[in-house]
Amino acid sequence: MNIIIIEDEKPAARLLQRKLEKLGYTIQTLLHSVEESISWFENNAHPDLIFLDIQLSDGLSFEIFDKIDIKSPIIFTTAYDEYALRAFKLNSIDYLLKPIEEEELETAINKFQNQFQKNAVSSLDFEAIRRMLVNPVQKEYKNRFSVKIGNQIKVVLIDEIECFYSENKGTYLHTIDNRDYLLDISLEQLETELNPDLFYRISRKFIIPLQSIKEIQVYTNSRLKVILPTYKEDEVIVSREKVSDFKSWIG
Repeated sequence: MNIIIIEDEKPAARLLQRKLEKLGYTIQTLLHSVEESISWFENNAHPDLIFLDIQLSDGLSFEIFDKIDIKSPIIFTTAYDEYALRAFKLNSIDYLLKPIEEEELETAINKFQNQFQKNAVSSLDFEAIRRMLVNPVQKEYKNRFSVKIGNQIKVVLIDEIECFYSENKGTYLHTIDNRDYLLDISLEQLETELNPDLFYRISRKFIIPLQSIKEIQVYTNSRLKVILPTYKEDEVIVSREKVSDFKSWIG
């Protein structure tokens, strides 16, 4: 299968290449701009699959479609938040959020191989997606959660939350006064409802707020360990794939 990667940052492109090669796929070429991509498509046979970053060095990648009639299936890679990506869901486009984890990458490849129809690309409304991403509607994020305690309902405000975590297929809210409450929502759903400026999912198990970080320590295998004020049930570890993005998030 011929695959090309169109990614703004060269290190990110090479990282994605290594992950794909680890899964047994050969990458045909790496491209980094709209201009470079247009030139390549004008002079080469179109690949079986394209991994395409939304924001390239010289503009949005959708500008490629203004010049080239691309028939290849596309999996978008992006750092845009979940709300802005509602356009992708409405248009049934596959996408991967950065930093890309190997398990999610493999799932996307398998979905492409098992389900993707070659003629689906031509039916996508790229102009509508472009408008959505350039002028996204302001999202209102959750500022409180209601939790059940026996026969009572308690309201927990955002600034009372120390972290969210998953355990035994359940999702829990841990507060700054060292209490835990079970929620009826997954961490994946929580990510879409929390302000990404204030909260970050550091691993498959934890979402933490910036205000609750007491200390950050260097940990094994190029990971980081976060110390929270009261949560002590488990080590709060930033996964290796997210360390770079996490450092950018904390500023």
